Amino acid sequence: VDEVGRGPLAGPVYAAAVILQKDHGIIGLNDSKKLTPKKREALYNEIKNKAICIGLGHVGIELIDKINIRNATFMAMEKAIADLKIKPDKVLVDGEGIPNSMIPSEGIVKGDTKIEEIMAASIIAKVTRDKIMVNYSIIFPEYGFEKHKGYGTKLHMESLRKHMATPIHRKSFNPVRKYLPRLSWLKENNKLGWMAKKLCAMYLQEFDYTIEALDVLINNKLSIDLIAKKNEKLIFVFLNVINDSTYNENLTAIIKNDQSIKKDLSKYIVYNDIQNKEPWRIDIINVDLFNKVSKFEHFEGILKNN
Repeated sequence: VDEVGRGPLAGPVYAAAVILQKDHGIIGLNDSKKLTPKKREALYNEIKNKAICIGLGHVGIELIDKINIRNATFMAMEKAIADLKIKPDKVLVDGEGIPNSMIPSEGIVKGDTKIEEIMAASIIAKVTRDKIMVNYSIIFPEYGFEKHKGYGTKLHMESLRKHMATPIHRKSFNPVRKYLPRLSWLKENNKLGWMAKKLCAMYLQEFDYTIEALDVLINNKLSIDLIAKKNEKLIFVFLNVINDSTYNENLTAIIKNDQSIKKDLSKYIVYNDIQNKEPWRIDIINVDLFNKVSKFEHFEGILKNN
């Protein structure tokens, strides 16, 4: 077992558990941090194909802040072990053993350079988490998550100072605490709509939408707040941000009556050579940043192309 994501300022912590055959035939296993991205990806695919079984576990930002990163890391490891289809007799862990584990565990100092199963686990965990952070970079392009994966680099700290913390930042971590945005700051800096788009994208992710892009300019008169995909259907999302005068409260009526939007979106799909010219629809989501109970009101299929 090994984990990835203990040190970053943002994003979840991931753990992987891997069981290999003695003669697994995988060449080049090493600590994931010592491998190039290309080599990691190749080994990731080979491990997926040749491992007896693989388990994954993760803990999100809110729980990290609640129980601290050390406990969250152990919880992610326990989840990874529980995810294995075969129950192991013993677990070898990089660094420190798992406290109070139902299955005996042994910590191996620098285990990701000594034990091939731990090396494999570190690769699986890192590639998996890195993909998550690259996906987040679509929602938060201002922060460069695709480059630093949430670690406290110079670029990341500059982005924090300029844009303040995001919903995926770990609020309990010292560098982040100084940059928690208040609603008053968002309003003063004309960022209510900016934050609403980020929160809306994360909301859609919870319901298995894939986020394709934010702030897409179709032409001089039409800008889409968010483009997502679900079940091979494109979803063009317009936001109505409550208490923000920059967003039109009558979007529903405008979209229902403006048939030119249908032509504009069809042209966009053809121009971008989107596969299969798949069906699409327009959704409107009301976002209320001032309501702690219910922030989103989702209206699906206000306009469709089929």
